[in-house]
This record gives sequence, C-alpha cells and structure tokens, in this order.
Amino acid sequence: MPRAPRVDPTTLPYRRGVGIALFNRAGLVFVARRIDTTAEAWQMPQGGIDKGESPRAAARRELLEETGIRTAEILGESRDWIPYDLPRHLVGKAWRGRFRGQLQKWFALAFTGDDSDIDLAASKHPEFSAWRWVPLADTPALIVPFKRPLYEAVAAEFARFAVARSGPEAAP
Repeated sequence: MPRAPRVDPTTLPYRRGVGIALFNRAGLVFVARRIDTTAEAWQMPQGGIDKGESPRAAARRELLEETGIRTAEILGESRDWIPYDLPRHLVGKAWRGRFRGQLQKWFALAFTGDDSDIDLAASKHPEFSAWRWVPLADTPALIVPFKRPLYEAVAAEFARFAVARSGPEAAP
C-alpha cells in the first residue's frame, strides 16, 4: 500500500481562529474536556473564524456553540495574534491537512450569567464532555502540551482579569 506523502508544515498557512478566556465573578476561568480525546486535557473555548466574520463575532459564536452561553461581556482582547503549531503527526490530518496550526486572537469575557446557563450540548456537534472553573494560572498545565506556550501567553496577558468581581458568585 503506498504511503501518503509527508507534508512539510512550513509550507502550510495558519488557520485564523479565536480563543475565549471566560471569567466568572470569582475570577476563575472556564475550561472543558474535549469529547474527541481520551487525554486528560482541558481547554478554554476556541475555534475558527468563518469567512467574512470578525474575530469578535467569531468569539461570541464559538462561546455559544461550545457552551450555550449568551450572557458574557467582552473585557479585552489580546494585543497580538498568537500562533500554535500542530505536532507533526497531526499535520496533514487536522483541518483536512490544509493548515500547520492556528493563529488566534484571544478575548477575555466576563460571564454574567449563572452556571445553570452552561449547556455543553447546545450545538448539534458538542465538543466537550465536562467543564469546571479553575484559576487562569493553572490552564497551561491542563492543556495538551503543544498548546502550552499559547496558554502561557494568554495567562500572562489576561492575569489582570483574573480577579473577583461583585456579585453572588464572588462570595466564598
């Protein structure tokens, strides 16, 4: 059986995407475990930008599709687009082999709803099987290793948003 030709990742472009650091009133961030992996890896909501869609609109759409959340306010966005590269064994497989990784614009959002608003089965194609709130600084240790530098950058830039805000959820 002939082997598929190896893809040189450096010849492929990055897929444009967004990431969402969703903070609750206690200053913790939302993470969820992907359905399609057996690894004990947790991530923040993220996904691609559709043609003609702004990054802000993509962030709101991805948040709704992946979590069912409609009640969130944008606090800020990353200064730069932050890249990550796929591991070599995934290049040529993920995204039908068209991209080497993603170049993401990240958004910090304040969750203004209640935990009961979170619905991981909100879309026809759920991506997550479980969720929880964690300190932002803990997220790099929870993500798959190849995304760790991205999460370290997001945690450093968005640390200012990881503070308790007034409201019922902020009480210990």
